[in-house]
Amino acid sequence: MSSAAASSNSDTDGWTIQRILEWTTGFLRQKGIESPRVEAELLLAFARKCPRIRLYTDFQTLLTEHERSTMRELVQRRARREPLAYLIGSREFYGRSFEVGPAVLIPRPETETLVDVCLELIPQSTSIRIGEVGAGSGCISISLALQRPAANIAASDISEQALQIAQRNAQKHGVADRIHFAHGSALQPFLNDPELLDGIVSNPPYIRDDEKDSLAPEIRDHEPPQALYAGTDGLDVVRLILNHTPQKLKPGGFIAFELDPSQCPQVCQMLLDCGCTDIQTHTDLAGLSRVVSARFQPAS
Repeated sequence: MSSAAASSNSDTDGWTIQRILEWTTGFLRQKGIESPRVEAELLLAFARKCPRIRLYTDFQTLLTEHERSTMRELVQRRARREPLAYLIGSREFYGRSFEVGPAVLIPRPETETLVDVCLELIPQSTSIRIGEVGAGSGCISISLALQRPAANIAASDISEQALQIAQRNAQKHGVADRIHFAHGSALQPFLNDPELLDGIVSNPPYIRDDEKDSLAPEIRDHEPPQALYAGTDGLDVVRLILNHTPQKLKPGGFIAFELDPSQCPQVCQMLLDCGCTDIQTHTDLAGLSRVVSARFQPAS
């Protein structure tokens, strides 16, 4: 629905839901969008403020001028490769909807593997304290809190805007009383707290600085750089976390990182050097090494 096409047709000319979906799907496909039909549906549902399934029950319904104008702007922005999640303001993660915006990394399906690994390590009903580094939207901490009602979580982020979004998500999902969000780098915000952690979890920035130009424009041009890049080998934040692990993690406590598959062997060695045992690599749904976990067992 280009501006010219839309302006030359009135509602009576047939801009139905079906027609706009078909047009938008073709347009987004031409622009290189990977799942054009799905994205067309999500954009139109957002423009109409209705559930996605409603598009099909109203297939022959004509859009109002306001709906068409809103949809036109959304499609034009998506064609310029603004991320879909930022346009509609939400993203599904672990079966739940989370608010997102340009201040936070968009939750990825691969990160659900990190949650799965942590759930295997966290007892069902035992009171336990977890620390998360890089809270972002809060999707990891919130998912863990919902699945483990006895857990309390301290989550840090260097972005105050990200923490505001995370706090709203925690309130939305009813776990704000069990997650403490703190502003600061890595484990730094928790160092003055004498209580030790039973586990540390992080999906840290892990993209190498020299990889920037190879990223999709949705990532490179729109997602927050501080949530993406971590030095020449992508492991600067992992090192920060491990530097403070002996101060904050109980002996026998667990640690789990999401990583690029190529980084897993090096991080396994770093964990070994830090005094960890039971070091394991876990694959994601694509069969790629994605998460490394371990138990902290310092020499006595």
